[in-house]
Amino acid sequence: MQNSKETVLSFRQRYGRPPIIGAAFAGLLVLSPIIMGGNPFLIFFSLGGLIIVVGGVITVSFMSFDAAEVHKALHVIVRMFKQEKAPPENLHSDVTAIIYCARLLMEKKGVRNLESVITKSGIRDPFLKYGLNMVLSDYTPDEIRAMLETAADAAYERENVTVDILQAMTSHGPAFGMVGTLVGMVAMLCNLTDNVSEIGPSLAVAFLSTLYGVLSARMLYIPAASKLRQEVDNRRFRNHLVTEGMVMLVAKKSPMYVQDRLNGFLRPESYDYFDITQAARATAAIQAVAAA
Repeated sequence: MQNSKETVLSFRQRYGRPPIIGAAFAGLLVLSPIIMGGNPFLIFFSLGGLIIVVGGVITVSFMSFDAAEVHKALHVIVRMFKQEKAPPENLHSDVTAIIYCARLLMEKKGVRNLESVITKSGIRDPFLKYGLNMVLSDYTPDEIRAMLETAADAAYERENVTVDILQAMTSHGPAFGMVGTLVGMVAMLCNLTDNVSEIGPSLAVAFLSTLYGVLSARMLYIPAASKLRQEVDNRRFRNHLVTEGMVMLVAKKSPMYVQDRLNGFLRPESYDYFDITQAARATAAIQAVAAA
């Protein structure tokens, strides 16, 4: 009993619940005609069709793109069902860190203090580490902006290669499904006899390749490409926030200015600033109570 609980807990830690539920629900929709019709599940299985569709998509991908990038794309498909090991980028924490750096630079030995904090913190994020190193270098704000924007755009273009591979797989899946269907129909016609009862099962197996191609494109490649594109766009947005923050650090902007400027990158409900309208309402309420 204890081992079964540990197995369930390990599964929950390794795999994300929403994609698993979505895949299970989609599979249930596809298999519902079989369930209602009382047919065996094996009628929807064709090893030859799977080999043609999956093998064809992977083979063409390796022929069209760099092998390392194809491996990344295949890993993204697997990772789509797994639980994220680290939480997504928290823009609010990035803003807080940049404001803290701005406060350090306002001190007497600001540059040395900032350099000491960077050394002790052991920053792992490559883009943020690159930006802080630029702040400690003797560059102007415009030069910092140009270099960081170039780095952000280059990272975005490199990460989009994997998205392009997944989108290419989306078009290859149905195409190889049709190839499998044509191969199956040719084999069926070559072995055609007077026994008409054999045509139905053979034709059903031939069309399974098209089914595999469409399902793999809609349930694997398109969701993986969409999820990865969202991650890439979020990282690009975050890199622009870091770029703007590093530029203001070099320009020696005040912490309040940095805070108000970077608030524009956050959701309105996440703004961190002194709300003058609330202060005015509180003052009016106090005056009304005092007048009464």
